[in-house]
Amino acid sequence: MAKSASKITLSASKDIPFDKLMLSQSNVRRIKAGVSVEELAEDIARRGLLQGLSVRAVLDDDSTETGMCEIPAGGRRFQALALLVKQKRLARTAPIPCILREAGSDILAEDDSLAENMQRVAVHPLDQFRAFVMLREKGQGDEAIAAAFFVTPQVVKQRLKLASVAPALLDVYAEDGMTLEQLMAFTVNPDHARQMQVWDVISSSWNKEPFQIRRMLTETSVRASDRRAVFVGAEAYEAAGGTVLRDLFQGDDGGWLEDVALLDRLVAERLQAEAEAISSEGWKWIEVALDLPYGYSHGLRRLSGDPAPMSDEESAAHAALLAEYRALEGEYAGHDEIPEEVDARLGELEQAMEAIEARPLIFDPCEVTRAGAFVTLDRSGRLSVYRGYVRSEDEPRAETTVQDGSEAGAVQMGQGGDSGLSALGHDGSDAEAYVGTIITSGGQPLGAGLPEDEDDGALTPLPERLVQELTAHRTLALREALGRSPDVALTLLLMKLVGDTFHSAGTASGGCLEASVRQVYLPAQAPDLKDSAVACSASTTLSGADNHLGRL
Repeated sequence: MAKSASKITLSASKDIPFDKLMLSQSNVRRIKAGVSVEELAEDIARRGLLQGLSVRAVLDDDSTETGMCEIPAGGRRFQALALLVKQKRLARTAPIPCILREAGSDILAEDDSLAENMQRVAVHPLDQFRAFVMLREKGQGDEAIAAAFFVTPQVVKQRLKLASVAPALLDVYAEDGMTLEQLMAFTVNPDHARQMQVWDVISSSWNKEPFQIRRMLTETSVRASDRRAVFVGAEAYEAAGGTVLRDLFQGDDGGWLEDVALLDRLVAERLQAEAEAISSEGWKWIEVALDLPYGYSHGLRRLSGDPAPMSDEESAAHAALLAEYRALEGEYAGHDEIPEEVDARLGELEQAMEAIEARPLIFDPCEVTRAGAFVTLDRSGRLSVYRGYVRSEDEPRAETTVQDGSEAGAVQMGQGGDSGLSALGHDGSDAEAYVGTIITSGGQPLGAGLPEDEDDGALTPLPERLVQELTAHRTLALREALGRSPDVALTLLLMKLVGDTFHSAGTASGGCLEASVRQVYLPAQAPDLKDSAVACSASTTLSGADNHLGRL
């Protein structure tokens, strides 16, 4: 007859007063670094003792029980209980749930202590994430969960965010198919379909780095540091119904704005509003563009203006800033190193003074009515307005002023004046002569009703044929004179080249020398070409040369 297998007998559980318990020297946990009992004590105070202590009776030299019990397994829990007793939050005689091992057991106390620590398996992170979700679904808020488990609310948000990833990806993570860092990267975009698309690509790619996952999930979005986002502002974007993607696990510089079309519309609307406000200054035209190409002012004349004077308030503010700056500078003049906070304050003072010193220009009102402005964004997302540009068709023209039916003003018809004639080209072709502007009234030129043979004393235009013949004579004479004076010819050529290069269309002198300078416009260029270091340097050089020529 077969013998039945012996049954396992478990150690009995017993409530033992706290003052009858003591730590055992058989406890194998000796390293105290990184071991804290304060949080465990608070947890026991909140929810009670979830796991009893493993104890053995203490024997004297005669192997007689002394009434005390030692704890080979559960020493940290005992220390937490001792802390509560010390804080008078737990009575010294409070019964403590214990598992009482027989004194003569074949299992060593050190064996029990080591087994309790080695057989323990930490919960899988995914189980923790899902447990946080269940607690939240049952009514606990982020703050309450954080307080219960001694973590920050940010950690709770991170765990909840991880649990919100596509279920299929969570299953992959549970089977160790991806790392925790990769799972964190997928939380950037809440779209499960997009997450799965990215995983399908990443899983078969050699590059599975988290940054690559983040890049693919946000490639159709705009960073919050983009100049368009800075100009509009995240609050205005969200108020208009836009969504901001955030990364809870690393610095995201404000996140990503997902609705690019909405952002562009908000940028256009605000730029238009700014342009409408600037139009009250009286400009003839205003051109609004998110990106101005390099050379946007080619062919335009730049107005020269005078800096606006400071108001009394601005002068007082500038003086106060300057006084503080000089005081700090003098205080630390003899120091080898300046404290960081002082250096930062000096930088703030410099920026504030530069902002006040950058005075807006005041232009001639008559020039403003024929000029325009460009409205755009700079690289940092600030509004940039470039005022005072005159198009060639808006340049003033010499006009004939005639009082209706009686007096006629002087008409400049090119009779001996250089401004009324143009030179022949190098190929000998005739150039049209400038004969002034004819003022009309009722569709008819003023003075047309006068008899042809009547001479009222007013100057009359020379015949066109005669003007062309006189122009040819003058051109030939000038060519001959320049041919005998190379130095004068070189000087005139240089003057012509400089004038054509730095003077906009419509402002050239119209002299008899013809020499052309061709500027090549770059049709294909990056949006940031205008703001590049080379372009800024060239613009500064051209502006300086233009100002110098304007004073000649």
